Amino acid sequence: MQRLKSIYINDVIPRLKEKFGYKNVNQIPKLKKIVINRGFDESCQNNKILDTLSAEINNISGQRIVISNSKKAIASFKVKEGMPVGMFLTLRGEKMYSFLDRLINLSLPRIRDFQGLSAKSFDGNGNFSFGLTEQMMFPEIDFDKVIKIKGMDICIVTSCSNDKEAYFLLKELGMPFNS
Repeated sequence: MQRLKSIYINDVIPRLKEKFGYKNVNQIPKLKKIVINRGFDESCQNNKILDTLSAEINNISGQRIVISNSKKAIASFKVKEGMPVGMFLTLRGEKMYSFLDRLINLSLPRIRDFQGLSAKSFDGNGNFSFGLTEQMMFPEIDFDKVIKIKGMDICIVTSCSNDKEAYFLLKELGMPFNS
């Protein structure tokens, strides 16, 4: 069992029950999935750059990515039909807890001048989204093999009904908020 999952089961669930007074075990909020998303610009149309960017996400997450292609051509954005415009992947279960543990304890503290994540990034339904400006903070990335510095968006989806519960859940799991 992952370390973060055992912390959730042994420490966070009793605190959630105590704070919010859940009567049923199924009411207790939990993490559903983590979605990692990365968009491309014009320079990423090169297959070599595309392969290295996808290999980086594969190394970070331990899972294969899905490349999104454009459905129709948009001339003003220089996008052709079938052209790759982004990549994403969804983590669930043990891989989700493993990624979140590495993100909280290894990657986020390595960001220069990191003051914590904004608590304003909740969407109203208990989901938390934030963006990273570069991939260099992850220990799995080899600096010599990086061709292009690209950011990514990470969305943590929970089963919480509101932002207050989600904030408490993520704060108890160790997410570094600035407030």
